Amino acid sequence: MASRLYTWGRWAVRRRGRVIAVWLLLLAVVGGLGITLHGKATTEFSVPGIESQQAQDLLGAKFPEAAGGVARVVFAAPEGVGLTGPKTSAALDASLAKAAQVSGVVDVSDPLRAKTVSADLRIGYADVHFRQQAADVPEAAKDALSHAMAPARDAGLDVEFGGSAMEPKTEVGGPAELVGVVIAFAVLALALGSLVAAGLPMLTALVGVAIGVLGVQFVSRFLEMTSTATVLALMIGLAVGIDYALFLISRHREQLADLEADVEESIARAVATAGGAVVFAGATVIIALAALAVTGIPFLTVMGLAAAVTVLLAVLIALTLVPAVLALFGERLRPRSRRTAERTPGAWGLAWARAVTRKPLLVLLAGVIGLLALAVPAKDLRLGLPSNASQPVDSTQHKSYDLLTEGFGPGFNATLTAVVDLSGIPAADRTPTVTDLRTTLANDRGVAVVAPPVTNADSTLALIAVVPKTGPDARATTDLVHRLRDNAPTVDRAGGTLYIAGTTAAAIDVSGKLSDALPLFIAIIVILALILLTIAFRSLLVPVKAALGFLLSVAASLGATVWVFQDGHLNGILGIPSAGPVTSFLPVLLIGVLFGLAMDYEVFLVSRMREHYEHSGDAAEAVIQGVARSGRVVSAAALIMVAVFGGFVFNHDPIIKSIGFALAFGVLVDAFVVRMTLVPAAMALLGRRAWGLPGWLDRITPDVDIEGAKLPGREPSAEGGGAGAGGEGKRHEVAV
Repeated sequence: MASRLYTWGRWAVRRRGRVIAVWLLLLAVVGGLGITLHGKATTEFSVPGIESQQAQDLLGAKFPEAAGGVARVVFAAPEGVGLTGPKTSAALDASLAKAAQVSGVVDVSDPLRAKTVSADLRIGYADVHFRQQAADVPEAAKDALSHAMAPARDAGLDVEFGGSAMEPKTEVGGPAELVGVVIAFAVLALALGSLVAAGLPMLTALVGVAIGVLGVQFVSRFLEMTSTATVLALMIGLAVGIDYALFLISRHREQLADLEADVEESIARAVATAGGAVVFAGATVIIALAALAVTGIPFLTVMGLAAAVTVLLAVLIALTLVPAVLALFGERLRPRSRRTAERTPGAWGLAWARAVTRKPLLVLLAGVIGLLALAVPAKDLRLGLPSNASQPVDSTQHKSYDLLTEGFGPGFNATLTAVVDLSGIPAADRTPTVTDLRTTLANDRGVAVVAPPVTNADSTLALIAVVPKTGPDARATTDLVHRLRDNAPTVDRAGGTLYIAGTTAAAIDVSGKLSDALPLFIAIIVILALILLTIAFRSLLVPVKAALGFLLSVAASLGATVWVFQDGHLNGILGIPSAGPVTSFLPVLLIGVLFGLAMDYEVFLVSRMREHYEHSGDAAEAVIQGVARSGRVVSAAALIMVAVFGGFVFNHDPIIKSIGFALAFGVLVDAFVVRMTLVPAAMALLGRRAWGLPGWLDRITPDVDIEGAKLPGREPSAEGGGAGAGGEGKRHEVAV
């Protein structure tokens, strides 16, 4: 592979003008399509086949007026003033009359007539039903509804909005995200020792991210896509785009000073060596993200594929646009002095490597115990989707949640809907069946209130609202949903079908589906790691060690995420409004993304160890030199990832916030504890055995040569150039 990449690098250098022009043309075309013909992202996380979705589909077919989006308008009168007074009731009537005239509205309930007013008559709500599904309600209609509440506000009432139709939009590009990018640039400048060199990874990464994100927006015109998919593509594409360019540029500058090579030769060798590691690292990220499809959950599959395409673009840019831009800058990227270049291996890296390998067993035990301690909170992991309680404290969604809790109890925000299909029950038996079911539901110890049933026009479908005693994020509410569903056989015997649905039930269903998919996904990821790293390093012990380290990183990151978001620690510092279950798809997403990024650092770090071992045959010194020569750039790459992901921790969206934290913490732990500490310690303990392969496996394993050992002028020494286990077996060279 190294020889092919070497030739490719020379081609990109000699045709740099054409390469740059093609990427700019692609950016212009995709950008134009993404900006002018983009689709509409959804905030709903639906999963076909789960019970709550089946109920929603049934409502759409038999009771469409109950299946549309709902905006819940919450009114609160000042202390000592009720909603029933002449002035306030007149203002309510005027506001609700205006709301009924908003485009798409089919029904508006009246708090006073519907008796949706708190016991002290101070808090009430009106449900505004739209013809469209919640995701299809236009912003203009939401704005018009807000303006319609002017009479109520003028009368001194507080007016807040909740409901499925009023979900907030996901937005990025705030100060925190920009600070993360600035920190990334500062890290690049320190790592490369040049502002010009530091600007190049930022520039090329932005090109790739722009093409990827705008392309995703264009595709959303044809596929249903959540807003989180675009943010994830941006997050990962920016981080890996900067890192991959950094690896190539760092190697190029090192060679320009150390070898006094001409620019074209240095760029080609950088593509052949660091580029090979980029290909392998990028492939692991892409495959891991694409493997999200095994969950069988469409929104997660689309999310993974969108991010995978952005990573693919980052790899292609690293192998084509980066060499072309390096050639364009030419001698300006050569370090001014050899002393500048000599800082690349870094005295600190050498000292760290020797310290870690001096007592490797002690280091290994301390690191593993520390990571397991961080992972302890993960044993209490609960999954769910964020409610309005997780929205920013100053948002109307959070305020409406608090008002409803104050006026009607904590379970009101977790209202469930019992959907009963009566089409198979004789007409004379439908009312008794629904009445008996309502009585049964009301007798459950976890139920606070059961509303009277509502039926469709032909009485073939009935809806019963069930208010729990506990909130949407409580474990007791999850248990209640399962108990209520245990009543399904009774309805089935009568010829009907019972579904327990609603936003809270849907979140529970999605979490259950993802929990079931998690073991298979972890197995696929671990097996993938073993196969790819066996091919990359022609070793069995290196892949096993890498996979175990990855599992420790995931466990520690999940433990920290549970400790912060579920247990409620550091809420004030991180701006988390309230504690609650971890986002249901975060563990799957974390495993997929962190696997790819962990293998990035594994490949870049261990490939330098392997490279030194190929040329010296000294396994102990190979570990030290590998860390010394790659530690600086791996540390910089990890800090860039942490800065980029960490910027999203302060996003207002609770899902983006938790994903950013989990990835930032996971990368920090994996890079500095696992890869920079535990890996050298483990490699020092393993010695020459780390590079061994059984003879039969050595013969069938392709030699991809990601270290560039077979490039001209880099033949391995007689001492260290053996294959596999101390030179046993002839290498099986293939073109990759």
